[in-house]
Amino acid sequence: MTTGLHPGGTPQDPPPTGNQPLPRQAPIGHGPLPTDNRPRSSVITARAAASFEPVGRSVATARSFVRDTLQGWGFADIVDDAVVLTSELVTNAVVHAGTAADVLCLRSDDGARIEVADHYPEREIPLQGAAITMSSPDREGGRGLQLCAALASRWGVDYTPTQKLVWFQLDLPARPVGTRAAGPSLPAALLPLADGRVRVAVVQIDRTGSIASWNEDAEELFGYAAEQVTGKPLTDLAAWPHTPGTSTGIAEALRLSRWEGSYGIRGADGRVIPVYASHLRVRDTGGEPSTVCLLVRDHERAVLQTPMRGPAPDAASTPDGQNTDPFEVFIGSPAPDDLDGLLQRTVERARDMLDGDSAFLLLATDDETELEVRASTGLPSARQRFARVPVEAGPGRYGSARMPAVHEDLQAVPGAVPLLSGTGMRSVVTVPLKVEGRLTGSLGVAAEGPNKYSNEEALRLQFAADRIALAVESARLGELERLRRGSLSFLVEASDLLAGTLDRDQTLALMAQMTVPTLATWCAVYTIADQASDPYLSYVLHEDEELIDGIKSLLSKIAPPDPVPTPGARVWAAPAEAAHQAALRTSMRNLGLGEPTRRVSSGIGPTLATASAVGGETVVLPLVARNRVIGMLTLGKPTDEHFRQEILELAEDLSRRAALALDNARLYSERTAISQSLQRSLLPPDLPHIEGVEVEVIYRAAGEGNEVGGDFYDLFPIRDGVYGFAIGDVCGTGPEAAAVTGLARHALRLLAREGFGGPAVLERLNSAILDEGARSRFLTLLYGELWPQEDGSAKLKVVCAGHPLPLRLRQDGTVEPAAEPQPLLGVMDDLELYEQTITLDPGDVLLCVTDGVTERREGTRMLGDDGLTDVLTTCTGLTAGAVAARIMRAVERFASDAPSDDMAILAMRVPGLQKD
Repeated sequence: MTTGLHPGGTPQDPPPTGNQPLPRQAPIGHGPLPTDNRPRSSVITARAAASFEPVGRSVATARSFVRDTLQGWGFADIVDDAVVLTSELVTNAVVHAGTAADVLCLRSDDGARIEVADHYPEREIPLQGAAITMSSPDREGGRGLQLCAALASRWGVDYTPTQKLVWFQLDLPARPVGTRAAGPSLPAALLPLADGRVRVAVVQIDRTGSIASWNEDAEELFGYAAEQVTGKPLTDLAAWPHTPGTSTGIAEALRLSRWEGSYGIRGADGRVIPVYASHLRVRDTGGEPSTVCLLVRDHERAVLQTPMRGPAPDAASTPDGQNTDPFEVFIGSPAPDDLDGLLQRTVERARDMLDGDSAFLLLATDDETELEVRASTGLPSARQRFARVPVEAGPGRYGSARMPAVHEDLQAVPGAVPLLSGTGMRSVVTVPLKVEGRLTGSLGVAAEGPNKYSNEEALRLQFAADRIALAVESARLGELERLRRGSLSFLVEASDLLAGTLDRDQTLALMAQMTVPTLATWCAVYTIADQASDPYLSYVLHEDEELIDGIKSLLSKIAPPDPVPTPGARVWAAPAEAAHQAALRTSMRNLGLGEPTRRVSSGIGPTLATASAVGGETVVLPLVARNRVIGMLTLGKPTDEHFRQEILELAEDLSRRAALALDNARLYSERTAISQSLQRSLLPPDLPHIEGVEVEVIYRAAGEGNEVGGDFYDLFPIRDGVYGFAIGDVCGTGPEAAAVTGLARHALRLLAREGFGGPAVLERLNSAILDEGARSRFLTLLYGELWPQEDGSAKLKVVCAGHPLPLRLRQDGTVEPAAEPQPLLGVMDDLELYEQTITLDPGDVLLCVTDGVTERREGTRMLGDDGLTDVLTTCTGLTAGAVAARIMRAVERFASDAPSDDMAILAMRVPGLQKD
């Protein structure tokens, strides 16, 4: 990846007008990008550019680049959309188009514009007015433009003869204009004092810490004229307090982006004047940083000090003397993007307002059938966060959700408020939160004593709930939108990871690692080999690695969940029940009370920590692929914790993707195992030992997962003292060529042992290949018979049918062909072949190779017969194994790329008679 960052500020060139082109910065290491002739209405304040190579990992790198850039610009609101769109567009470039991708991020006042360009000159430029056909959203690729249309404020596509550029604009969400922080109305007597005119000294400090500007109020406050202090370090004037235990000094404070606090300035008369300061780090149009310091006298700090955020007092007096409801003071400025903080402050204020012992707030699900615990105070049920209870009335149901209700004594109506069961609360008042008549939640306050609340408190709480309901619903919808966009980014990342492997074990590990701890505290994956097999516990993961073995032991002792194909998550209570019984038995054993009477199963002995880890809610999601349940994904929480509905929906989406990836890995593993098993059956068994002759074979099949291809070899006994050998090359590679390999190898053995000579063997093999019809492939073959001689030499009869000629290496280092070329097999019906006789003297080597060796290429260079001869001349005196290894090493080093053709090397050497 190559990146270029460009500082913001006012552009040196005037902003474009009309059709005036806007220059773009060319990424380092690439040619200049084409000029962008589109007009832009907003001024570009910052740019960031990067180029990514055409490899799969570039997609994740591009996402990180865009995310880091936008977060650095403070555009957190649009980061998720930008990451999703960039991921799709860069994938189209580096994966589908197979070219490098150039990414350019442009910042403006109202948002960000991102451009992704690929280099695909062969792509046709569409005709003017041609209809644009969107691809199906279910397809793996081609969703980039659909996502642009759905998420971007504006987008477009530009074609040139050398590239395609897709751009999209994301506008920042509109923010209401108004007060961001405000305090309550105060009477004049409580307002802070100021001595006449309030003076604010404005002092600008350059990057070296020296004073660059000094306004008139600074002259009045401190007694120095501007020319007296300009260029001097601020440290010469500042009296910085040295607080024990703190290391921040004035130099560090000037480098912070924002700082507020008190220190002193020595005046012209030598006295230290206490001041309150607000520092802001800024940058000028040239990119030079400096710090603007606003200074007032310390007793006038209210002019600059940021208002403290905290709970308002229970009562505040207004100028007209009326008391304000404390809940109304609290509601003054709720945080729009902090739902949890808003809910927690709401229940605390409601409890204080009604002088209760506890309070709770529940939010309704989208269909208003359940309420979900989101905040509580004064209750042990804080551990029941995200627990759900039904809305409608009935035993164990939350009957007071839609109307205000007062329960004077819960002991008289047990189960009326399930959340308070077993908490000791006696009286409770609950009111609904409604927005436009729709139930959005419920707010309740409870007390330990009976008869604490009446209709008056219910009306007061309902009045407060009506005013907070809209703010809560708005914050909840904002949270749901952020979760939705975050979920989309999560699923994009998960799909990339799952699509990057076809290994079953790695897929299982990825499934677990993506869920823990993002979705759950622990995870277990069960797999099902076939419909007749029981689920098997294949993988367990916990965020604390020390608990993994204990959870695995616990799950292995209980029955696995039923493989139900029904989509969605279902609760599985068995792990929590088993953990509870195991913890009870362990505790009783520690107390010396022996084993409990009731036992779940024998042999379950997890520690108390393990029991606590799986004691919460556990859900099971089926892994369904191609209409078959292939496993289950189990997610769990620690004791008394529950899953959010949004998390369960995200886990369901993930389980569908993971199931397909797992099934693809299974099919790939099965296909590879079958292919390799069949291919291994085509390899000859162990080479026979030939007295007086050294033999070495090296074989390499091209293509991933192939053990046998179009090249083959064989060495076998024909009869006593006579051996047959062959090395051949079938047209093509892979399993199709291996089929002809099996035909040739077995036919050679059969015909040779029937007593046929070399020419007759090859002529009959030629007829057998032609009989295959459309499936036939031509074949080059070197076949020979070997007779070891008593004098230490070896006699050979060979037939070279279209194959690279065998080379003979003599003891003096000379190399010469050992046969003459003849027609190849599988082309003509009538062949007239003949055999040639050669004798290998002691120390001679016969080297036989396939054309994958001689045709090894590096660009326009090829090893060739001459290159092979040169390597062989250096092998004088080496054993057959050393000769074959040196040839293969030379072939591999000739080019850096992996071989594209099968290769076989057969080396035979006559060492001669051993002397006693």
